[in-house]
Amino acid sequence: MAQDRRQIEQLARDYTAAWCSRDPARVASHYAPGGTIAINGAEPAPIGEVARSFIAAFPDIEVLMDDLVFKDGVVEYHWTFTGTSSQSGKWVRIPGFEEWTIDADGLIASSLGHYDHVEYDRQLREGAGPAG
Repeated sequence: MAQDRRQIEQLARDYTAAWCSRDPARVASHYAPGGTIAINGAEPAPIGEVARSFIAAFPDIEVLMDDLVFKDGVVEYHWTFTGTSSQSGKWVRIPGFEEWTIDADGLIASSLGHYDHVEYDRQLREGAGPAG
């Protein structure tokens, strides 16, 4: 995986930038055709739909890559996202991670996303505190 590791590290940096671009098609371009993400145990959904939903919910979304962990054929992409909810007007800061399965072409075939939904819901109601 040594050679692939550099490719995956670049994929992760580009994926982060894609989220920050707020362009769902750009986010989806990092996935294999038909690639899906399942968040917190929900049914897998097409990444383009999920990206569009998050970008609509947080028009100023920013994603930070916190870490990239390689283990047992899976890549863990650890992130923190911030943004202001278009519904509540509250600013949130939520850490989480995705477990990626990478296909033979070096794209994300599938992802399992994880974050603390209780804290997310709390921040949507109350906010995370001052930005920065």
